[in-house]
Parts: sequence; C-alpha cells; structure tokens
Amino acid sequence: MIYGVWLPLLAPLFAVPVLRHVTPGLSPRRAAWALLAGMVLLAACSTVAVGSLAAFGLLRVEAVAAVAGFHPRWMSGYSAPALWAAPLALAALPVGLTRVARVMSRHHREVRAERRAVGPAGGELSVRPDDFPYAYALPGRRGAAGHIVVSSAMLRSLPPGEREALFAHERAHLACRHHRFLAAGQIAARLHPALLGLRGPLAYALERWADEDAARAVGDRALAARAIGRAALAAHDSRSPAARRGAILATAGGAVPRRVRALIDGEPAPSIRRRCWRAALAAALVCCFVGSAATAADAVEDLHLHVRLAQDHDAAP
Repeated sequence: MIYGVWLPLLAPLFAVPVLRHVTPGLSPRRAAWALLAGMVLLAACSTVAVGSLAAFGLLRVEAVAAVAGFHPRWMSGYSAPALWAAPLALAALPVGLTRVARVMSRHHREVRAERRAVGPAGGELSVRPDDFPYAYALPGRRGAAGHIVVSSAMLRSLPPGEREALFAHERAHLACRHHRFLAAGQIAARLHPALLGLRGPLAYALERWADEDAARAVGDRALAARAIGRAALAAHDSRSPAARRGAILATAGGAVPRRVRALIDGEPAPSIRRRCWRAALAAALVCCFVGSAATAADAVEDLHLHVRLAQDHDAAP
C-alpha cells in the first residue's frame, strides 16, 4: 500500500479519454459492453483502494486496533501520503456508498412510478392518450416482460412504417436489458468522479445498438433513420415526465443527428493508421485495467499482511 494503492485511483484519468477515443471504432453492441465493463472495473478497483485506505485509517484508532488484537503503533511501513489520505478515505467511502444507494433508490422509484402511471397493460404495447409525443421502453418486473409505452400524439406523428421501426427500436431496448446497462453505468460513475465522462458515450452506444437492431428488424436502414429522426423531433419538447427520468431510455436520447447519419451512411471505415493507433490504445487500456485490478488486490493483501505482523508483534513476549 506504499505506492500501489494510488494506481486504481488514478487509472480512470487515463482510461476514460482512451475509452472515449477507442469505442467509436467498435460496433454499438461491443462499444456498450466495453464501456460498461471498463466503468464497472475501474469503479470497483478504485472503491477497493479507498476501502483499503479507510480500513488502514480505522486500524490506527486505538479502540479499533484493540478489537483486532494489536496496538496502532505496530501498523508501520506506510508512506506519508497514505497516512494523510486515510482520514480522507474514511470520509469519502461512506459518501460514495451513499451516492450509490441514492442512485439505486432513484432508479427503482422512477421505474415504479412509470409502471404505476402506465397501469396494467394487456400486451407489449401500451398506448397512452396524451397530447405530448413520446415513446420509451419500460422494463418489466422481475421475470416479466417490459412494455413499449407510446403516446397517441407520437403515433399520429409517424406513418405506419416508421411506427414499426420505432417499436422495433424500443423492443431492442427491452430485449437487451439496456436499462441495466444504464443503471450500472450510473452507479459506477458515482464511485469515481472521472467516470462521469463515460455516461454520455454509454447512453449513445445503447441507442445506436437499438438503432441497428431496429434497422435489421424492418429491413430498411433509411426507414429506421427517418423514424428515429421524426420521433426525436416530435419528442424534443415533450413534457412527459418519462423524458426527464434518468432510468428511462426515451426516444430523443443520444445525439440524434449523429445516429441518423450512422444509419444512412454507415460508420466510416477507419484508415490503417487510425486502426493501428486504436489497437495500441486498446492494448494500453488492457494493461491499465490489469494493473489497476492487480494493485487493488495487492493493497488488500498488503493491509492483511501488516495486520498479521502487528498481531504477531503484539502477541510476542
């Protein structure tokens, strides 16, 4: 813990901009998985590092050390920054965990509020009589299928073919459990401030994933692009509460012009130089992930070793 504990805390400062640069070259599905995996891993490693520092700070309290069976003076071998950072970690850890609990509570509350607003639906599609155009994927309860919630105003704003593309887009959100990706990303971002910069790319990748699935379902990329563009324009000024909820994947999510252009023109093929550069960055990113996980585990092992040494030293005659 002398030096290694700092790598998991600093790794997101390198990994976040690299992920933002590398993932656009991947397919939307792979980009979403890469972003989520990176966010969860970095958040977990940084939380373990903060927890190790916080535990070290607690073990320097005489009452806590007495319960562990040694005197605080035997907890030696730590650098001066670790001694100063331990009290900060003791304060930061409960704050981070409280923020996670608040995100989970808000996510559950928002989804439950939308379920109550929709009421019992007889099938996959729930049409709400509303003058404001909106459409979103509402996840179902555990073990139950979700619902596509659409307003009557949205249905009036789209021709039949584009309606089917819109339904296919929302159906992809439900089938792929994109609300879980969104929730996990929000939780990870609360554990390390640097990860806040990946929430936008993750939401965009999820929307592009659903766009591609919708285009395959209707068999017409131009039709899917028109449906997404028209629906997003219609829902832009919607006053629906669901459009403002962080737990709901609404129609106007993501950078809509960029999504429409990607459907019509496809993603541009990168040059050989760019592909090599991205491959090098991806390799550096993997090394960063491995190093972060290894040093976080080493911090825990180092703390355990020092506790055992302190206990043995205190027990010695």
